[in-house]
Amino acid sequence: MTTDSKENGEPSEASLTRLTENLRKVDELRQRFTHVMTHRSTHQAALDGPNQELFTKAAQSYMQDAMTNPAKLFEHQLGYWTKSVTHFVEAQQAFVNAKQEEPADGAPQDRRFGNPLWEKHPYFNFLKQQYLLNAEALTQAVEEVDDMEPREKQRLQYFSRQIIDMMSPTNFLSTNPDALQRAVDTEGGSLIRGLENLISDLEANNGELIVRLADEDAFELGGNIATSPGKVVFRNRMLELIQYSPTTEDVHETPLVVFPPWINKYYILDLKAQNSFVKWVVDQGYTLFMVSWVNPDKTYRDVGMGDYVEDGYLAAFREVKAITGEKKINVIGYCIAGTTLALTLSLMKQTGDKSVNSATFFTALTDFSDQGEFQPFLTEDFIDGIEAETADKGILPSIVMARTFSFLRSNDLVYGPAIKSYMLGETPPAFDLLYWNGDGANLPAKMAMEYLRGLCQRNELADGGYDLLGHHLVLDEVDVPLCAVACETDHIAPWKDSYRGVQQMGSTDKTFIMSQSGHIAGIVNPPSKGKYGHYINKDLDLDHEAWLEGADFTKGSWWPRWGKWLHQRSGEMIPARKPGDGGRKIISDAPGAYVAVKARG
Repeated sequence: MTTDSKENGEPSEASLTRLTENLRKVDELRQRFTHVMTHRSTHQAALDGPNQELFTKAAQSYMQDAMTNPAKLFEHQLGYWTKSVTHFVEAQQAFVNAKQEEPADGAPQDRRFGNPLWEKHPYFNFLKQQYLLNAEALTQAVEEVDDMEPREKQRLQYFSRQIIDMMSPTNFLSTNPDALQRAVDTEGGSLIRGLENLISDLEANNGELIVRLADEDAFELGGNIATSPGKVVFRNRMLELIQYSPTTEDVHETPLVVFPPWINKYYILDLKAQNSFVKWVVDQGYTLFMVSWVNPDKTYRDVGMGDYVEDGYLAAFREVKAITGEKKINVIGYCIAGTTLALTLSLMKQTGDKSVNSATFFTALTDFSDQGEFQPFLTEDFIDGIEAETADKGILPSIVMARTFSFLRSNDLVYGPAIKSYMLGETPPAFDLLYWNGDGANLPAKMAMEYLRGLCQRNELADGGYDLLGHHLVLDEVDVPLCAVACETDHIAPWKDSYRGVQQMGSTDKTFIMSQSGHIAGIVNPPSKGKYGHYINKDLDLDHEAWLEGADFTKGSWWPRWGKWLHQRSGEMIPARKPGDGGRKIISDAPGAYVAVKARG
């Protein structure tokens, strides 16, 4: 800390200069903040949380329990009171005796409280311990609410966790020792930088607060991410089709086309050479095509799931066959693109189109009967709010989805980054995965509601069939050879739910692989890292618990295992194809134009 001063105690000229500069910055920031909040975009209040009915029902149930079983309530409260008073006495003794060690009831490990002062300093230790006691009491109270529907109880548990996480003392300047010390060490400079970061994030999202997770200036599409050489060989209103340049003299005759989720952008599969799925596949000797979806604006209001099938999947299939001269293609669908691939395969079965030779599904759900961690966001009031939002804007803005996904892991994706950026004044890290995570895409209004109502809420595809494009589409008509890859800790597409959907598909040639890790890291898991292993069990008639119990575990990436599976379904080796062969028109270099369009409401 700088302590420039004159001998008589007056601040030095340098200190006055720094003070004046900081005051000027504060005034500028105040004006920017006022402007962005005055002109901020609005959204439906239902998207911010449950209506009061949920908490009213919980309170009524809790009070009813108190009247019918007062001893249970008293026991709960007495335990909380006893712990709180005991803790207060211990804290008082620590203050009086200047005792610099944690009380005997030491808390479990929690990386939010990593600063030694949370254990050694009586004030901060008191705050931490009391917060944990409060969290424990609230959690217990919610668990003991009995007179509620299971779905409402699960939602209450979710939002009570959000309240607990939000109220952590680490989230407030006056009770965060790291932020206080940084402010002292920098003479308030960290707080100025934090305010600048906060206002920049608000300005970037039209007044909506979405914490920036990565340094956006550190990355350039086609420069240091999404760099695999290729050409855009087709474009329509829904997609650009990228054909990658070969790296081998010969390739398999059956081409491969990848459909990434249009909730995010394709380059999660091509972040950098070391972990690029695109590069690895091309190096194995495949003619690889990647779909890069359009980032829709309000003019796409009436684009639905049928448009993604017709002008997305079927259009890409036609172009890939025309470019390569092949009648058969292999295909991958990732996440929602895997769900839609299942719809497309059922449609193709009914129309007699046999273009697909094999299908691979990455973390794809086709049976939504267990909504898991997303259940709080699939209740009527929340979906009604989304419907009103899409009717107003013509799209489901990317920031709505980003916020929803982030709060499923709020300490890691909301509060932790906010502390570093806004209270410590740090620049977000130059982390390619987090950059991609923040580079989202909007969803067309019609498509979003068809997906949320018909597939997620009503589970129509797995429960009787889903009507689309004049056809009644069902899972057991997905009968091509298939391989499904799910991820052990995936909170977006839980592996057991993915497994249940695959069980209902009609193919007699099925392979199911469960990778360790989550929705992204479990898929982007190159063999060179030697990081996450995977499970395999050929008996898909078992329930998911029995399947896992009997599965064989293999250390390392699932990519080589899938590569062998695909090799058997990819035909003979032929001279490598290059983008533009046969006079095919080249539109642009990869990564193309669609991927560069930022989501704006």
